Amino acid sequence: MKKLLITIATLFLSSAVFAESFVIKDIRVEGLQRISAGTVFNFLPVNVGDEMDETDAKSIIRSLYKSKYFNDVGVEHQDGVLVINVTERSAISSIEFVGNKDLDSKELLKSLRQIGFAEGQVYEKAMLERVELELQRQYFSRGKYGVNIASEVTPLSRNRVSIRITMAEGIIATIGAINIVGNNAFDEDDLLEQFQSTTGTMLSIFTHDNQYSRQKLSADLETLRSYYLDRGYVDFAVESTQVSITDDKKHMFITINISEGERYKVQEVRLAGDLIVPEQELFEMVAIKKDSIFSRKAITKSTELLTNRLGDDGYAFANVNAVPTIDRDNKQVVLTFFVDPGRRAYVRRINISGNSKTRDEVLRREMRQQEASWISTTKVEQSRSRISRLGYFEDVNVETVPVAGTADQVDLDFNVSELASGSLSAGIGFSQTDGLLLNANVTQKNFLGSGKHINFGFNNSSSNTVYSFGYTNPFATVDGISQGFNAYFRQTDAAKANIASFNTDVYGGDINFGIPISENNRIRLALGYENTQLDLPRENTIQRYQDFVDKEGNDFDTFTLSFGWSSDSRDNAVLPTRGMSQSVTAEVAVPVGDLQYYKLRYKNNWFHPLLDSLTLSLNGELGYGEGYGNTDDLPFFKNFFGGGIRSVRGYKANTLGFKEDGQSLGGNMLVTGGVEVIFPIPFLKKTLKSVRLSTFVDVGNVYDINEDFDAGLLRYSAGLSAIWISPFGAMSFAVAQPFNDQTGDETETFQFSLGSTF
Repeated sequence: MKKLLITIATLFLSSAVFAESFVIKDIRVEGLQRISAGTVFNFLPVNVGDEMDETDAKSIIRSLYKSKYFNDVGVEHQDGVLVINVTERSAISSIEFVGNKDLDSKELLKSLRQIGFAEGQVYEKAMLERVELELQRQYFSRGKYGVNIASEVTPLSRNRVSIRITMAEGIIATIGAINIVGNNAFDEDDLLEQFQSTTGTMLSIFTHDNQYSRQKLSADLETLRSYYLDRGYVDFAVESTQVSITDDKKHMFITINISEGERYKVQEVRLAGDLIVPEQELFEMVAIKKDSIFSRKAITKSTELLTNRLGDDGYAFANVNAVPTIDRDNKQVVLTFFVDPGRRAYVRRINISGNSKTRDEVLRREMRQQEASWISTTKVEQSRSRISRLGYFEDVNVETVPVAGTADQVDLDFNVSELASGSLSAGIGFSQTDGLLLNANVTQKNFLGSGKHINFGFNNSSSNTVYSFGYTNPFATVDGISQGFNAYFRQTDAAKANIASFNTDVYGGDINFGIPISENNRIRLALGYENTQLDLPRENTIQRYQDFVDKEGNDFDTFTLSFGWSSDSRDNAVLPTRGMSQSVTAEVAVPVGDLQYYKLRYKNNWFHPLLDSLTLSLNGELGYGEGYGNTDDLPFFKNFFGGGIRSVRGYKANTLGFKEDGQSLGGNMLVTGGVEVIFPIPFLKKTLKSVRLSTFVDVGNVYDINEDFDAGLLRYSAGLSAIWISPFGAMSFAVAQPFNDQTGDETETFQFSLGSTF
């Protein structure tokens, strides 16, 4: 108001001064301190030589006030010279924030600079007041309703000011109570279980789920609406929501008033529109059926399935809308799915980006969708999944892009984010099974971006020393037949791996081939040779070990034939969330060698998402081996072993099964399995893809050559597990409680395996 009075007075005085017009001979500006005269001239509506009158004087004052550089402007003339007297506004010398823990000072200064409130800018009190209001709004959005913001403006020399904004943030208002009014069909506790907002639990100090947030409440109301609509309540509505706060600004009370309405059933399901796919086939895609309870979730799923089915025939832009016709008298709904397939489209071009190391051909040979063919939703997804399962990429995304100027062409843009596919490292680590681990490895899963695998390594632990070299070409032929070989030398001290004492020196190798037989299925053939030198201890030798050496000797040349089948439909090769991986392998030591035996093994891992953040995993392994021909039993150094962090957790590694003199012998039959529920790290807003936590139940045992399977002998455990795919390799941790353990079993509550490089 004061500024307005000054402006009116100035305009009035200017009117008296310029009662008569005159020609401007010169212009002089007085009162400037920081601002240059040239800046003032840029805002003047008159120039030297112009004729000046009362109207021009008013225009000068308005223009200079509008520049926001001045608190006061006056004009006069002296013998034809236009004199402009100004009083500059103060400049901001510094801005300081005090007490702000939730809001970063650097980010605040950056955002304020964008609106002209920064060091070196002109100070405006009105702008400072707007800043205070915005800071208050920011804290309100974080649930801190007791925040107190105070500003201090200190005048400095040379017409400058320093600004200090002090924030007493207070505490986040917690939810005192949530009440739902109008619910008759469902208990209030069942409804509140769906909410993110709660009145608090013992974990709320970490989860903050009892802290009020307007955005979180809006999401909860939508969840509540979906809950009712998925259970047939078509007319459900949230009539009002009241949120009140206590006088001390510490507690919020929420009341939600709802109207449930009546429950509806589906009277009939119809299809309409351009049914380019046989109607019966489309009806099979509809998840909601006649006489079922109305469910928005089932309708959405049906729409997606119908759209995907049309997409398989090239209709990439098909549109399916479900339109309900409500009969409120009979509490029934007629559902009509209107199908608009649009134009059929084919793929003009497949573009790949993000693969700075991997060659295009490595990705293109995994493509099931081809260029110049009709687009298929299923084939596009198959292509994405196969590229993900290569293990070279952290993320694989695909986007369907219409081709400009055409109605029936699309491009597919695949974007990948590469993982480090190779390593050259020396390392040290420790595991409870193998003790101190030393290794030196050159591994390249994607050699020179070609998709070929090579590895050369040295690994040393208390129980094993291994030198190895391997090579695999996954596409030795254009049909996807793989070819590779391995060579190795291994020294083993079984006693240091919790097994009855014996030592072996083994060298050998194999050549192998992999043949695809369908989209997710392969068979593997391998021919191997192995030389084993066996050494038994001089004292306390296990009698069956000595009997085996007395009959067979201690130096063996073995030739093996291996056959395997594998199937993999997982969405990711490293940490999957859906799909299944299973394999069957059969290894036979043929009679041309010194030993004759066979080993059969089956493995299965199944993953299924339960919720957005939870995954169910089932796993199992069966193994059986036996001697044949001149070899009576499976050689003891080829036995199966169980227990440990990679088997039945909670039991010491390799200690399950038959024992003699307290020493584990393993067995010729292995049975293990497990159930896990995988979940993200609690309290983190962003999910870490490299870390996996789970709660598990394991079961299993190893049976000796003279034992039949007995379910009563199975060992159990339950606990928590963590896996971290670190830059240094996989690190695993488990806390387990064994069950059904018997006298002589060796148990461990905590188990781990970890390592690091240097």
